[in-house]
Amino acid sequence: MENRSLREQIAAMRQSFLDEEILDTQFIQLEELSDKDEPSIAEEVVTLYFRETTELLPTLEEDMKAIPIDLTKLDRILHRLKGNSASIGANKVRNEINNTMALLEEGNVEGAKAAFEQVRKEHETLKAKLETYFQVYLSGPT
Repeated sequence: MENRSLREQIAAMRQSFLDEEILDTQFIQLEELSDKDEPSIAEEVVTLYFRETTELLPTLEEDMKAIPIDLTKLDRILHRLKGNSASIGANKVRNEINNTMALLEEGNVEGAKAAFEQVRKEHETLKAKLETYFQVYLSGPT
């Protein structure tokens, strides 16, 4: 009974990520790579994602404050962050990065700075939700 309840809780959490569009099906595909011998592949990939992106965000923030702003450098870092986010299915983070990039393309630096704050917010939300999810996921059979 307890295992079934845990599986149901994990499934409900996963579905809520999809329903809220926090994650997309790429995350599900990543989880499907796990098996009984290596149950935490998805967690390892997500951990690597947060390790790298947590380093990129302050770099982006500093580069956005630079005068003059180096659009080429920002674009390169934003593309890297976008690719990393897409690789784990971080849908809302990726969407906010797209918004930031579009504003920079339009020359709206102040708008891009505000949009970047949304990138940070979605990144923090994703991290908190996935930390909770993996605590539950790895606490029992899936």
